[in-house]
Amino acid sequence: MRTVLTVCLATALALTGLEARQNQASAAGLIPFESYLEALRVQAGIPGLSAALIQDGEIVWERGLGFQNQERRVRATPDTTYPIADMSQTIAAVLVLRCAEERRLNISDPIRRYGASVPEQNATIRQVLNHTSSGSGESFHYDPERFMQLTYVVENCVPQPYRKTVAVNVLERLAMQDSVPGRDVTEPNVVNEKLFASALVDRYKSALERLATGYKVDKRGRLTKTEVTLEGINAASGLVSTVRDLAKFDAALDTSLLLREETRQAAWSVSYNSQNAALPTGLGWFVQTYRGELVVWHFGVVPNAYSSLIIKLPSRKVTLILLANSDGLSAPFQLEAGDVTKSLFATLFLRLFS
Repeated sequence: MRTVLTVCLATALALTGLEARQNQASAAGLIPFESYLEALRVQAGIPGLSAALIQDGEIVWERGLGFQNQERRVRATPDTTYPIADMSQTIAAVLVLRCAEERRLNISDPIRRYGASVPEQNATIRQVLNHTSSGSGESFHYDPERFMQLTYVVENCVPQPYRKTVAVNVLERLAMQDSVPGRDVTEPNVVNEKLFASALVDRYKSALERLATGYKVDKRGRLTKTEVTLEGINAASGLVSTVRDLAKFDAALDTSLLLREETRQAAWSVSYNSQNAALPTGLGWFVQTYRGELVVWHFGVVPNAYSSLIIKLPSRKVTLILLANSDGLSAPFQLEAGDVTKSLFATLFLRLFS
């Protein structure tokens, strides 16, 4: 599959010589970008894809490509909701770093001090944020299960259920009207009925009714509907959102609304171990360079069902957000290894807009 996609990308870029750099997400670049993105979606067998490009905090292009429900022929739109899986970690990172700004914690503290459970006694919050808490804390190992322990850190800082903090401090504050703190939030006997007002629960129900159907795609491109178990939300996964809502989160990240500039810069700076070896992570984000330019990104995957990708070029204030109802955005490219350039979707964006 990757070979086919590589040929597709190389052919598309060669046709018009669009490997030449562009300074911004200009109108001239958006038309071919949409065409090539659609070609990659089809070649990857992704049933439905929602996408948005953000420039200087504003959506300059958005589309739904394919179908959010193949059987009913319901087309994907920018308002289609998807589980964003691991990309939820970016919100957890904001909450942890805000607690650090307010001096309620120090990210150099052992994470066990805040009720978390990891085997290493001296593993720090910083090490969990940059996925180096395993073993000696010297090497990168992407581990969502460990990242999930930051849930307890946030609940220690803000003494209420984690999903309530996400809802109030991020979703409501940024008017992310179609985002839901866990697919199980409206289930009887799961969430205390007093946690959220009935009007808010009704809004969550409405958003979940627009949830894209997840699909497994076999090597021949045949689709099988996937029944995904309802999940709650924690620091590692669980948020349901849309590209439009995530664009609001992205815009807030680029200002001081969520984090101070110095905190944001720290989160988006390459981490180093004690041997001064560079790691592929900052604090809650993957960080690397492409053609000498800083790239900040994250991904999400629900195997055989959903995937997500966000890529930021901070110096240009350009961001791409992709949500899909198969795992084709992430699984084929082994993004957990920390190199976004393995993704042909990312490469398309980087070649056109960096």
